[in-house]
Amino acid sequence: MVPRKQKVGTVAVVAHQRKTFGGGLDELRRLLADEGVGELLWYEVPKSKKAPKQARKALKEGADLVLVWGGDGMVQRCVDALAESGVTIGILPAGTANLFAQNLGIPEDLPKAVHIAFHGESRKLDLGKVNGEHFAVMAGVGFDAAMIKDADRGLKDRLGRAAYVWTGLRHIRGELVQMDVRIDGVPWFEGEASCLLLGNVGTITGGIEAFDDARPDDGWLEVGVTTAKGPIQWARVLGRMTTGRSDDSPFVRMTRARKITAKLGAPMTYELDGGAKGTVTELKAKVVPAGITIRVPATTDASENPDATTGTGEPADAARS
Repeated sequence: MVPRKQKVGTVAVVAHQRKTFGGGLDELRRLLADEGVGELLWYEVPKSKKAPKQARKALKEGADLVLVWGGDGMVQRCVDALAESGVTIGILPAGTANLFAQNLGIPEDLPKAVHIAFHGESRKLDLGKVNGEHFAVMAGVGFDAAMIKDADRGLKDRLGRAAYVWTGLRHIRGELVQMDVRIDGVPWFEGEASCLLLGNVGTITGGIEAFDDARPDDGWLEVGVTTAKGPIQWARVLGRMTTGRSDDSPFVRMTRARKITAKLGAPMTYELDGGAKGTVTELKAKVVPAGITIRVPATTDASENPDATTGTGEPADAARS
């Protein structure tokens, strides 16, 4: 007779109905039963913008572990609602890019992702906060945000991650905009730029290793400004990101900061974790140290999984050496 697993505390699932992987939500229920979940709270939403209300409801109902089923947009909405609450989050990456999960070494494999959510390490990670809203991966204004805004859900459903490349080609000739950027209260950049990026982890939209030194637990945000214009200059920037360090490019300037303020010469769309937000002429951002607790692969699991990373884009073993 196989012994039954000890029951765990209250577990909540906040799931995007239109996202799926593995055997879908039916398989998830079976896996949760195998884990011996005591009380299960179940919330399904038709779109990610309805997730925060359910995440806060789960918190109010006493959830010890909140499982977020969806892509980066779904994770960002839930992280924003649960930031600094002390509750633990498990990520079930059912989206298109799954950048946060990818950076943390959480695989797009449902049984493995559930195993990590219940048996992985609870890690306190930093968040960024832009104009009052938290993000886990990155924030951007300019070329990056315009590209993401055009890669709507229908296009992403048809092309997957290639949707970002497709729409990026449409914006590669975009005009430069005046940007005045202050870092921790000190003027840092003043001039025309095509893109401003803030990063909490290394890999961003399209799988680009943009921030070589980023760590999601160091108490800093990475900051990058790109002055590239036109296909030739952008090809040089992307080529440098692929073969070397991003900040080696003559069209890229990078630093790190705890607080960032950017004033824009024209209204621009900004994005958080791959989701387009509103149009602004000013961004106010800051790091929120240890703002969220996420279950990540345990050290032994990471050593067995060569794809698992520490948030820097490096294998876990390499980062520890």
